[in-house]
Amino acid sequence: MAIALTPNALLGRRRGNSFRRSYSVLPGFNLSLGYTLGYLTLIVLIPIAAVFLKTSELSFAEFWKVVTAPRVLASYKLSFGASIIAAAINAVFGLMLAWVLVRYSFPGKRIVDALVDLPFALPTAVAGIALTALYARNGWIGQYVEGVLGIKIAFAPAGVLVALVFIGLPFVVRTVQPILEDLETELEEAAASLGARRWQTFRYVLLPILLPALLTGFALAFARAVGEYGSVIFIAGNIPLVSEITPLIIITKLEQYDYVGATAVALVMLLFSFVLLLVINALQAWSSRSIGGSR
Repeated sequence: MAIALTPNALLGRRRGNSFRRSYSVLPGFNLSLGYTLGYLTLIVLIPIAAVFLKTSELSFAEFWKVVTAPRVLASYKLSFGASIIAAAINAVFGLMLAWVLVRYSFPGKRIVDALVDLPFALPTAVAGIALTALYARNGWIGQYVEGVLGIKIAFAPAGVLVALVFIGLPFVVRTVQPILEDLETELEEAAASLGARRWQTFRYVLLPILLPALLTGFALAFARAVGEYGSVIFIAGNIPLVSEITPLIIITKLEQYDYVGATAVALVMLLFSFVLLLVINALQAWSSRSIGGSR
């Protein structure tokens, strides 16, 4: 059956269609997207592209010689090894700290919660000087650890690890804490009512839910630790082939006006970090899919 439309009805339909076309839940999407892409290009893409372009001035043989020098290889081992270990330590103790802050009430809880954010607010140089004063041989902690136990922390690779743990802890705590706050205690009560022990409840009920956030905190702590400079150079001692980090190698080459060599080392760090972060993100996605499939 044909329906006759009056001119007013046609005009109203056109106006309605144009209104639906112009209406958006996010007004200014084109402008916002353009600004976002432009900002990311200026801040992220152009500097990364500059690293690749500057390094391309070297031949492959020259590039390989620069990035595989013994001093540079030792710095890779220390920077990436200490960063992974520090992120793993923070994943364990950061989870414990977040659990205590969320699940328990005790005197001074707000002070402890505020202290977690201290590495965010404290200048890295100040943190490095403070840690050096604490862990040096004559420091408050170092006089017992080094003087009595014989374990050297300041001006050694162990000092690098301590500094990286210090600056990476807030990333894990602040990533896991909101998930714990939203986690219902009824899950634990149900598991306990079914006969599960505390470890079984944590392993099979809580950990799968917390794992994606925990991996995210691990990735953030690792990424922060790899490029850390200010808090490390004071406590590390900067001994070549022993306690010299890769960012210091880059700074040294820049001070010697070896810009191409500095970008070559920076490119290796960038590629290694990118690969490791991809692996961590893949694990996080796999964990999220596993949790979604089990529900």
